[in-house]
Amino acid sequence: MKRKVLSFAAALISSTVFTSFATAQENAAQGSAAVLRALDKVSGRVTDLELPIGASAPVLGLLVTLGDCRYPADNPTGNAYAYLDIRDPQDGIRYFEGWMIATSPALNALDHNRYDIWVLRCRTS
Repeated sequence: MKRKVLSFAAALISSTVFTSFATAQENAAQGSAAVLRALDKVSGRVTDLELPIGASAPVLGLLVTLGDCRYPADNPTGNAYAYLDIRDPQDGIRYFEGWMIATSPALNALDHNRYDIWVLRCRTS
């Protein structure tokens, strides 16, 4: 009985999350660039940068490419999310590829032992 209830609850939560994400995708506007923040966990150095869509830039010891940046169409200062590709510029090892959400950076985060990169917001013009 408990398994059925837990399975139903998990299915309901998954459905709600998927529906919310799909609705967010439908009501999203595309920004022209993303504002990112990078942290070197060893030195404590923090770097902010603005990266246009489709561009790549070296950030600390990584190469970051921005595929897309979106934000709520009815609230440009609202929750932004960006599609990032983060690699080692020396050997091309990919450390991250996917959507990163500004208000929940830990939900889908860069997994690197020294560096951390997250989205702050999209540029709307």
